[in-house]
Amino acid sequence: MILLFGALNPLLFLIVFGLYPSMTIGPKEGWQVYSSAQDADGRCICTVVAPEQNLCSRDAKSRQLRQLLEKVQNMSQSIEVLNLRTQRDFQYVMKMENQMKGLRTKFLQIEEDRKTTMARNFQELKDRMDELQPLIPVLEQYKTDAKLISQFKEEIRNLSAVLTGIQEELGAYDYEQLYQRVLSLDSRLRNCMSKLTCGKLMKITGPVTIKTSGTRFGAWMTDPLASPRNNRVWYMDTYTNSKVVREYKSIADFISGLESRTYYLPFKWAGTNHVVYNGSLYYNKEQSNIIVKYSFESGRVLAQRALEYAGFHNVYPYTWGGFSDIDLMADELGLWAVYATNQNAGNIVISQLEPQTLEVLQTWNTEYSKRNAGESFMICGTLYITNSHLTGAKVYYSYNTKTSTYEYIDIPFHNQYFHISMLDYNARERALYAWNNGHQVIFNVTLFHVIKTEDDS
Repeated sequence: MILLFGALNPLLFLIVFGLYPSMTIGPKEGWQVYSSAQDADGRCICTVVAPEQNLCSRDAKSRQLRQLLEKVQNMSQSIEVLNLRTQRDFQYVMKMENQMKGLRTKFLQIEEDRKTTMARNFQELKDRMDELQPLIPVLEQYKTDAKLISQFKEEIRNLSAVLTGIQEELGAYDYEQLYQRVLSLDSRLRNCMSKLTCGKLMKITGPVTIKTSGTRFGAWMTDPLASPRNNRVWYMDTYTNSKVVREYKSIADFISGLESRTYYLPFKWAGTNHVVYNGSLYYNKEQSNIIVKYSFESGRVLAQRALEYAGFHNVYPYTWGGFSDIDLMADELGLWAVYATNQNAGNIVISQLEPQTLEVLQTWNTEYSKRNAGESFMICGTLYITNSHLTGAKVYYSYNTKTSTYEYIDIPFHNQYFHISMLDYNARERALYAWNNGHQVIFNVTLFHVIKTEDDS
């Protein structure tokens, strides 16, 4: 077989001419070169005759070379197959990675949705509980009313039995006579009750804790001149640097925190000794001896007046301090201011005020030091003073403005939370409202009454 080689492969050239430079190959034994030449680039161009197939097969090195070539081809094919598989696997891995990323995003979204759903459900439950919370005092009131109704039923049954017995015993009396006697008794009872408006303090019991809120110092109150259906509560936390007054429609709303309105006063207050009287708030203007009358209905200041010579800004406070120099209060006889002056040597001065103009109507000078007083309150024109604001406090001194006389007394009361910063009498409730170390409490009072009958006159 004759082959014409052009630009022989250097490796083949090395094998053919380099490995066997001195071999003489015959026509029957190997390759024969018929002609050779050199091109312009210096490359060798030869004409050779390939040996017969059976001669190459008998050549051991040729056989090894062929086997190596076959292995290289097989390896090349295997590498190609492996490459194809690798590319396919890599594409699969990339696809799986994208799917995993998608799943991770979905899981994160599900987790966020779960948290959001739980938070929303929790908030809905909390809102529902907040809606139900104000019903608790109402339910408690229903329980109390149910007990009262049961008592009334029992009393009616007892009364019916008594009336039946009376009717059997007094069969001679006709209905009209009995009715007139009942009317007479009712009239006498009402007349007697009307004379019980004032009395002398004999005892203080309690306290009943209404609520725990705010700071250690503050004031809370109701209007003693309000109608029976008007039970609004006003709440003034802290003793300085504030102008916010919170209003609640009832004690139940106050307990549950259901605020009905918020007022922002034009001036900040000093101390905790404010009073609500006939729909207006009376308070001491901060860093002054000025009394301010503020109308809740109109939201305006109706009057303000300086309390002449009155000490202020911790010049003559109560024992606990807190700018409690001027104490405004009300009782069955009207509106009062309790304070101290240099002219009275720092002792307590009592002034009755005209509610509309804040003009001083009359003044009484006492001999009790304002700085030695824990708190004070008025009942029926008599000022009662405690000897301390701490544990062991008692009502120690009283001054009667009707007789301009004083006396030392000893009426203990339970200072349950150890620090009293406000103590005011409410004539409608016949009770003392107190701010007891962040607790809003009520004390009950027992008054001694002297009733003059028609026979005594």
